[in-house]
Amino acid sequence: MSTRTHRTRMLVAAALTAATLTLTACNRGEGVQDEGASAGSAPTASTTSSPKASGGTSIGTGQTDSAGRTAEGSTGGAAGSSGTTGSKGASVSTGDKTSEDSEEPTSTPCSTTSTRTTATEVSRPLNHLLLTVTNTGSKNCNLIGYPAVRFGEAQSVPPAFEESKPQAVVTLAPGESGYASVLLSAADGSGSHGHTAKSLAVYFDKSASVAAHPSLPAKGVHVDDSIRVSYWQSTMADALTW
Repeated sequence: MSTRTHRTRMLVAAALTAATLTLTACNRGEGVQDEGASAGSAPTASTTSSPKASGGTSIGTGQTDSAGRTAEGSTGGAAGSSGTTGSKGASVSTGDKTSEDSEEPTSTPCSTTSTRTTATEVSRPLNHLLLTVTNTGSKNCNLIGYPAVRFGEAQSVPPAFEESKPQAVVTLAPGESGYASVLLSAADGSGSHGHTAKSLAVYFDKSASVAAHPSLPAKGVHVDDSIRVSYWQSTMADALTW
């Protein structure tokens, strides 16, 4: 019995040891199982993180796509807007230009209805009369060439000093004046057919059909065959040079 008891105890001890080892192994197995499950859950975690990654990628891609689409849309819109703006700009610019061109004041020959004409006898140079034409209208007008003047009952108009021809036509803005001088007679008395004239008709150019009739001094002016006129000038000084 003693031996059996001893064997029994030995077996029990061995069984306990085995059980302990088994439990230990089981515990280790469970640990490994847990680690395995954790590792096994890694795909789940990976799967879980995959949506995150996918979500990140998706978001990134989505943002990129969305941004791309938005950018493309914006770019397209901007391009379209730019194109439209450019087109409109060009259209407006052209329209404005046309409008401006059409609204620019145009100059026409000065007429007696929109001007005032005076004739003034000056002391220097001798025997000269100064003609002044002032634009009383609301638009520019041109004094073209030289005046055709008729004193009294004269049948012809005097010639012009060709050297007095200006480089450009004299344009009068509203309120501005143009000038021409008339050499009435030779200063040394060498002229022929001298006479006194008390009336004057001034045609602004040779083709004009209507004349202005500025007043002359009450005593009249002495005129002879030396009579000449200057071209229209923009200043009084230029006119009285001739």
